[in-house]
Amino acid sequence: MSLSEIFIRRPVMTTLVMGGILFFGLFAYKLLPVSDLPNVNFPVIQVSASLPGASPETMASSVATPLEREFSTIAGLEVMTSQNFLGNTNISLQFALDRDLDAAAQDVQGAISRAMRQLPQDMPSPPTYRKVNPADQPILYVALTSPTLPLYTLDEYAETMLAQPISMVSGVAQVQVYGAQKYAVRVQVDPTKLRALGIGLDEVAQAVRQANVNLPSGTIWGASKAYTVQARGQLYTAEAYRPIIVAYRNGRPVRLEALGRVVDSVENDKTAAWFVDSRAMVLAIQKQPGTNTVAVAELVRKLLPKFREQLPASVSLHVVFDRSESIRTSARDAQFTLLFTLSLVAVVIFLFLRNLSATLIPSLAMPLSIVGTFAVMYLLGFSLDNLSLMALTLSVGFVVDDAIVMLENIVRHMEMGKTPWKAALDGSQEVGFTIVSMTLSPGGGFHPGAFFGGNRGTAFPGICRYHRRGGADFRLRFALAHPHDVQPFPPAP
Repeated sequence: MSLSEIFIRRPVMTTLVMGGILFFGLFAYKLLPVSDLPNVNFPVIQVSASLPGASPETMASSVATPLEREFSTIAGLEVMTSQNFLGNTNISLQFALDRDLDAAAQDVQGAISRAMRQLPQDMPSPPTYRKVNPADQPILYVALTSPTLPLYTLDEYAETMLAQPISMVSGVAQVQVYGAQKYAVRVQVDPTKLRALGIGLDEVAQAVRQANVNLPSGTIWGASKAYTVQARGQLYTAEAYRPIIVAYRNGRPVRLEALGRVVDSVENDKTAAWFVDSRAMVLAIQKQPGTNTVAVAELVRKLLPKFREQLPASVSLHVVFDRSESIRTSARDAQFTLLFTLSLVAVVIFLFLRNLSATLIPSLAMPLSIVGTFAVMYLLGFSLDNLSLMALTLSVGFVVDDAIVMLENIVRHMEMGKTPWKAALDGSQEVGFTIVSMTLSPGGGFHPGAFFGGNRGTAFPGICRYHRRGGADFRLRFALAHPHDVQPFPPAP
């Protein structure tokens, strides 16, 4: 007994199975995440450290080298790359595919703790790390511009009024601010004046540090109450820094404003972002792995009108790039292709066979086979993306060929004088094995990619790679491109 014969002899069961496939397929279609690319999870951790004012050479020798020495002892580390800039160091740690990222993060934290004794003591904060996915690109870019407000005020709006509420949206992983201009006071002293007065640069730094404190000064105990005394010495503007006394010369105080310029500025004036031809704060919004790109982008876009109402009139909010638009376009094109193909097949079958029932059967079988695929995709962790939609479009051709071959063979037996029941049994039995073989054979061309090793094997387009862990545990992995080929969307120059 062939597989087709079981369903031919039991029409009630066949109807119920088709109904179940239709129900679960439509239900899974609503739950499938929508994205432009498949979900990629490479075990990568990025470590960042800062030492304001240090040159790239100093960052490489004093900060990056001690950290790299400790990181090299971590098990499963395959690739370690570091980038050193003015006052900043970024180290990327890529681990083996079978390395648990949470356990690797604990090892990284331990390595940072061991390296702290070798790092410079004047670092404002210890090195930090975070789990990153090199294949994750922001789904939405939003720019904040103003022709009148200073950049540090614009940065405050971007960091507090926009970035924090957006990061709390369901499905949003993080919000990065490109071209950040945090407020800071810059002291630019004149070396000639320092030399004339015999004042060292360390004295200036110490005076500024001592004048800018906010510490409790003690407690006053009364008969029934206790009062906490706090000296409010926090300085917030350049004007408050200018009268600071640095030293005394000839019995007279030497104030900071007499040694140079004290101006309101930003922490890092070497970074910038533009929108068209205006300086801007660009917010890059990343989604969580496995979430619906279109749904997350829509949730974020719903917040933009509220932001525009809260922002001053001089601040403009622009959507620079929305990845969900191209995803919607691709999905619409794929849906149109599928519907057009099914309609064309039904018309061709009807024109050649001139039989309404023979046309109706494949017209129902082909959509059901595609809808049923959505349920399998949901169980295997697939998403509706460019690759899966392309695969569905190609699979329609296989389904059409199978339906036409099966139907024509059954019609041929009917023309030989057999009853529809007998023709269905004999026709399906003759071509059943042929249809299965011709359907499975195209998959043989893609199968070798599943055996590639390392990131290339994981990155083989459209291939499911099973990776063994612990003898019996299998993990299904999907990827698109080598992680080093993925670059973030840069702000406009």
